[in-house]
Amino acid sequence: MRILFIGDIFASVGRKLVAEHLPFIVENERIDLAIANAENSAGGFGVTPQICEDLLAMGLDVLTSGNHIWDKREIYEHLGRQPRLLRPANYAPDLPGKGVVTVQARNGVTCAVMNLQGRTYMPATDCPFRKADEILGAMDASVKVRFVDFHAELTSEKMAMGWHLDGRVTAMVGTHTHVPTADTRILPRGTAYQTDCGMTGPYDSVIGVEKDPVLRKFLTSLPVRFDTAKENAQLHAVIVDVEADSGRATAVKRYVVKQDGSAG
Repeated sequence: MRILFIGDIFASVGRKLVAEHLPFIVENERIDLAIANAENSAGGFGVTPQICEDLLAMGLDVLTSGNHIWDKREIYEHLGRQPRLLRPANYAPDLPGKGVVTVQARNGVTCAVMNLQGRTYMPATDCPFRKADEILGAMDASVKVRFVDFHAELTSEKMAMGWHLDGRVTAMVGTHTHVPTADTRILPRGTAYQTDCGMTGPYDSVIGVEKDPVLRKFLTSLPVRFDTAKENAQLHAVIVDVEADSGRATAVKRYVVKQDGSAG
């Protein structure tokens, strides 16, 4: 079977890319489970209930998030109603929503999707490493296919989590920095890994927003308004081939769709 993971969907630019290209990717790449990080899908900050449902209606099976999940207050109640929208599992347990969901893929295989958040240079949360152990320890052993989105700032923290989960999950892909890394591989015990998937949004930008205001902020330290950039829109994703019976990854590759529609 094959899992598609789409990196941080950024604002309407990213949503448009998903709407235009997801059906082709699913068919052409024979995707059984489609996941995307949606925490920046509403204007670059947060996600609304309507956008959440629109993305799921496009054919995404699960939406993950990160620290920006709390930016739109209207999503709080929706998190309790929509189990396929995740917030990081290592936030306080009494907050709305959950950090793990079990779904059935298109080929009938039961799959678990987990969302965790790093702690370095990020909002205070419980330990993601111990939370991962807790979730995996309680998980039905018959669920072999397990995908993890680790939303974290530091490359080292993501790498450490990859080694921590190697052999216990099918894949661990990092998000948050909006910059794709070139370390796509399968770890020794069968876990597919990439430090950061990159974003699905405008790449002629500073991690999604217009360049000039960001430059002014760095040069002056004065407050500026961040607006979504528009140019050089790209969809960045990871595709994982999985041995469904064991849950081990057998292959992994980066997948990019550029503004001109070329893919690969």
